[in-house]
Amino acid sequence: MKQTTLYGILALVMCSVFLGACNDDETYAEKKDKERKAINSFLQRDVAIVSQEGDTVCRVGRIHPISEKQFRDQDSTTNLENNEYVLFKSTGVYMQIVRKGEGRPMKSGDSKQILCRFLEYNILGDSIQLRSDVTYWHAYPDVIDVTNTSGTFTASFNTTVNPGGAMYQVYGNTSVPSGWLTPLTYINLGRQLTSDEGIAKVRLIVPHSEGHTSATTNVYPCFYEILYQEMRE
Repeated sequence: MKQTTLYGILALVMCSVFLGACNDDETYAEKKDKERKAINSFLQRDVAIVSQEGDTVCRVGRIHPISEKQFRDQDSTTNLENNEYVLFKSTGVYMQIVRKGEGRPMKSGDSKQILCRFLEYNILGDSIQLRSDVTYWHAYPDVIDVTNTSGTFTASFNTTVNPGGAMYQVYGNTSVPSGWLTPLTYINLGRQLTSDEGIAKVRLIVPHSEGHTSATTNVYPCFYEILYQEMRE
């Protein structure tokens, strides 16, 4: 991917910000209502996310939401055949665990560096907004420093391992979206050691209140597909 691609990504994000500014006459309640309707439509639309080149990069499908109780009863798993996503009512985040991954979950008192690769899709804008799973960003992975304190996760994007990954370079903030931390209670963190192993992979629907600064400011939800991998010590 050429350097111009980064400028294209930045232009897309700025366009999202501009469109949000153009709607400043809307009340916050109206914006939240529009977001809620966009999420409900996304759940039912049988979405296929397509790249600018016309390739399908993620087949989301028609989503079947389940409750937190059902999720717990299923040993904190989501049935992929039924395309289940658990809804966490307190945050509005929907989560599907595609793979729990190798290794073990973070324990209370643990601090880790986690490498993330992701696809970000603006649900309200109906378009891919950012991808770190492409050639340009391979040299600049998104690394997050995470600590688990009695089940509460805090995290920030690391900018010393490299100049910062896609999220930091595009959105200019080291704060990790709260929605990205939701899976850490339920997935394993490790490294792929053999060909038949797979690192943790999740899909999320993140409302603006659990998203990054651009989403929070402009009140739009995002869909994410994220890989989580523990970095080498």
